[in-house]
Amino acid sequence: MMTWYHSWRAAIRIARRDAWRSKGRSFLVLAMIALPILGVSAADLTLRSAELSTEQSLERSLGAADARLADPGMGGLAIMQTPDANSSTPVGDFDNKPWPDGKTDITKALPAGAKSLTDSQGSGKLRTTHGLLNTEIRELKSSDPMTKGIMVVDHGRLPQKADEVAATTHFLESSGLKVGSTLTARGLDREYKIVGAYELPDALETDQVNALPGALLTPLDKALEKAGLPGTEASTTQLVRISGGFTWNMVKQANAKGVTVNSRAVALDPPARSEIPIYQQEGWGNYEESTAAKAAALAAVGTVVGLAMLEICLLAGPAFAVGARRSRRQLGLVGANGGDRRHIRAIVLAGGLVIGFAAAVVGTILGLLLTFALQPLLEDYLGKRFGSFDVRPLELLGIGLLAVFTGLMAAIVPAVTSSRQSVLASLTGRRGVRKSSRVLPVIGLIAVGLGAAIALYGSTMTDESIVVAGGSAIAELGVVALTPALVGLFGRTGRILPLSPRLALRDAVRNRGRTAPAVAAVLAAVAGTVAVATYAASSDAQGRAEYEARLPHGAVVVMLDEAGGRDVPAVRATVQKMLPIDVRADVDRISVGKSNCSMYGGAEGCGRYEVVVPKANQCPLWMTDPANPNEDPSTKYSKAERRKLSQDWRCKENSGGGSAYADSGVLVGDAKLLKVLGIEDAAAEKALAAGQILSFDKRNLDTKGKISIRLITDTKKADAAAEKGKEVPGEIKTFTAHQVAGEPTSYGVSMIVPTAAAKDSGMTTVPLGAYYSTDKMPSSEQRQRLDGELDKTGSDINLYVEEGYTSENSIILLALTVFAGLITIGAAGIATGLAQADAEADLKTLAAVGAPPRVRRTLSGFQCGVVAAMGVLLGSAAGVLPAVGLRLTEKRQQMKFYEQALDQGFGSFNSTPYVPIIVPWATLAALLIAVPLGAALLAAVVTRSRGALSRREAT
Repeated sequence: MMTWYHSWRAAIRIARRDAWRSKGRSFLVLAMIALPILGVSAADLTLRSAELSTEQSLERSLGAADARLADPGMGGLAIMQTPDANSSTPVGDFDNKPWPDGKTDITKALPAGAKSLTDSQGSGKLRTTHGLLNTEIRELKSSDPMTKGIMVVDHGRLPQKADEVAATTHFLESSGLKVGSTLTARGLDREYKIVGAYELPDALETDQVNALPGALLTPLDKALEKAGLPGTEASTTQLVRISGGFTWNMVKQANAKGVTVNSRAVALDPPARSEIPIYQQEGWGNYEESTAAKAAALAAVGTVVGLAMLEICLLAGPAFAVGARRSRRQLGLVGANGGDRRHIRAIVLAGGLVIGFAAAVVGTILGLLLTFALQPLLEDYLGKRFGSFDVRPLELLGIGLLAVFTGLMAAIVPAVTSSRQSVLASLTGRRGVRKSSRVLPVIGLIAVGLGAAIALYGSTMTDESIVVAGGSAIAELGVVALTPALVGLFGRTGRILPLSPRLALRDAVRNRGRTAPAVAAVLAAVAGTVAVATYAASSDAQGRAEYEARLPHGAVVVMLDEAGGRDVPAVRATVQKMLPIDVRADVDRISVGKSNCSMYGGAEGCGRYEVVVPKANQCPLWMTDPANPNEDPSTKYSKAERRKLSQDWRCKENSGGGSAYADSGVLVGDAKLLKVLGIEDAAAEKALAAGQILSFDKRNLDTKGKISIRLITDTKKADAAAEKGKEVPGEIKTFTAHQVAGEPTSYGVSMIVPTAAAKDSGMTTVPLGAYYSTDKMPSSEQRQRLDGELDKTGSDINLYVEEGYTSENSIILLALTVFAGLITIGAAGIATGLAQADAEADLKTLAAVGAPPRVRRTLSGFQCGVVAAMGVLLGSAAGVLPAVGLRLTEKRQQMKFYEQALDQGFGSFNSTPYVPIIVPWATLAALLIAVPLGAALLAAVVTRSRGALSRREAT
């Protein structure tokens, strides 16, 4: 009754002793299975530890408070909100109605008996050891028990006086300051002492200082307003504590007063969906992930896990075959003493069970230790602290069982093969001859065709990437099934090779049972690498094509919109002194009103200007009806008309792209600006010299070749007229213009107004900045020194250096290539080890007929290289399919969005989607040449040139 138990117990004991005797082989297989388990268990621990519970998340946002009340910016209107307060909407219909202005008084929404604490946040430029650093400023009485958990003190203490502040550790590192240093803010004469360092558990890389309420933000705002500088843009919320918690009914009462509430009680015990008014509105759905989406995600994860297990099995299978072949005499003795085939299978499978169990234990323990040791680095990388070191035994147990299952799967084929050998063949060491299966290649061909058809269907007929991934996986499995037959086809090329590679190739073909799994393992690794590399290279090419440079490569622009350009000359000279400048083009701007007005006006006595676009040149999709100024003008046209109009030249954006840092892209300058922008046009230079405006946008010109600029002194009247669709009042200046031929890239500059033309027309201009071309790209050290010098001016300077498109995939491609190379060399090494074990008799025969000792080393290297070359070649072909399918799917999706935009009249904001398919030839070359060559050389180096003498086996 318990025979199976005793037989398996004996099999496990035999497998354990055999694994202990063959430590090298056992360690190799154990490492193959344990490494993925280590990675998966470490990833599980990291994700679970970084995933905050509701209580932990509330502690970091609310501290010990019961709720946080905030102004959603809806002017005090009654609102509806989601339970988590992330979304809100006003009660009632506000389509085509004016939106109320003003702030909401949060304190009016506080329940009776509630204790509140003000939390204000803004930003300002603080002086550091290097210069100025834009920093978040927070005013919160952080020593109050209600704030416990929001800020974690690293060292020192929290501020207790009005002249004390605490700072985040990241701010102290960035600024070069420390606890005990004196801190000052730009525009404020008051000094503060840094008394402590703290961190925000959810935002470790935040530059923030904390002061008592009213100690820093309020005086800084007043000082900046007095100096005419931008304010701190502070916002205020209220932390609230109330007996019994902040209930959902209290939340709705606060909503009626125009205030949103993030409540601890509501988050821990959400109300029923029927009790949430916002969810009863049309268009508001349950945004939880649908069942179909969850099923698709689960299928994707299952596909990835399945392919990973297949790869491990393919890698470990030949190693188990090595063990089974080397133990064939022992297995033969089992058969000679009454053991049948199931006992032989049990012994080999027990080897997989023992090593799988050991790999599970080792991988899980190492994953725990690695995650614990790297926790600070992981937290820094994620930018937030773990909630806790969350170990979930059931999940780790499931991951460990995966290792055991993988070990058993890897041992199945060697177990079946060993059990089919006769006792006589096992005892004498003879090998049986088996014909290749004719069914397996047929199944492989069917799987390849079916998988390719599914992937093609998914990429051309649906928008589901999971269909492409599933079809590609089926096709890859089909190629794996075809591997033995393909290995045979490779063998036909042996007749043209020299002796050693010919012997290696024929040996690989003759022993397909050990060659095919290793080739398939290499194929799987390389196919995944090629797929990701092809997709990454294609995405990189798309990103490069979509990138809009703001300037020519290496060019520099500096702009200063403060105090009427008072500091601009000094800034221009500083940039030219600190950087390798070739050409400098100074630019001014048109100013309306006071001389110290900013570019966009807004202050009392400050106006603005606008370019008058002739009515005939205005896009019909954008022209509002004066009778219905709030009506969308595009709704007057059908879809076909909107598509046609969106391609009209009047409705297309200026092809120049970029940003000119000037209102409407109008700059006052000379021909030097053309040189910096890289525009070579003699006629344009001649027109500027003649005092004509240079235009890059033909919509601005009327039929007489004139350009008109309206100077608006009363901005309130202008805004009121614009809302009613009437003509905006203001003085109009008309200039003779020259339209630049063709469509050169102007980097956002729509027109250049000569200084003389602006002066003759009576317009006021003030210095704005300068454009520079450089001899070479400024280095990081030069940039840092320049920033330090510019900070000394105390002005709000906008400096930009065009560095061009930066690819983020180069490191990814390199890592993928290295990964595939390691897997390839490992798989080829396993196959080489098996080949050496199987070909020992052949090597002795070669030595007996006079072959030199180096033949052994050369043959070993070619055996390894042959396996690697076959796997890389097949994997490269198989890996292109999923990448092409996914890119075609993306193209369909983007074209769909583009057509929808055309139908709605917004096609002018989008160019036709460019979704290229780029094959990474450099990565393929590295895989096809470097990896097989490296595998061959490594195998040749580690192989002994002389084999050990062995006695003749008893027959």
